[in-house]
Amino acid sequence: MYNWFECKIKYEKTAEEGKIVKVGEAYLVDAMSFTEAEARIIEEMKPFISGEFEVANIRRSRINEMFFNENGDKWYRSKVNFISLDEEKGIEKRTGQTMMIQASDMQDALKGLLEGMKGTLADYEIASITETSIMDVYKYE
Repeated sequence: MYNWFECKIKYEKTAEEGKIVKVGEAYLVDAMSFTEAEARIIEEMKPFISGEFEVANIRRSRINEMFFNENGDKWYRSKVNFISLDEEKGIEKRTGQTMMIQASDMQDALKGLLEGMKGTLADYEIASITETSIMDVYKYE
């Protein structure tokens, strides 16, 4: 089982015009605790950022499923409602779950989600798919 943490990194980088600008980027890290998440994101960022950077924020992210696609360069968050029938009350019950899809665009994200959901025996509906500001995902190796 994965425990995902969204980590926000702030650092200074040189823009195209040569100006130095302060930027903030979000990353997902798989870790067991906030402390481990901070240590992992620092270790992952060291090769990519020259100079100083800070971990501005870490928060637990409830993600039930991740669908990776090596050709995708963006991350999309999807809410999927699983539909079950409450036999006693005779009504449909919807249970929402969050899924992340790596894709190049919205169409690709929908395809990736449908492909990942193949073989699911439960009835479900896709409530939403939105593009996120997540730059990259680091799962535990």
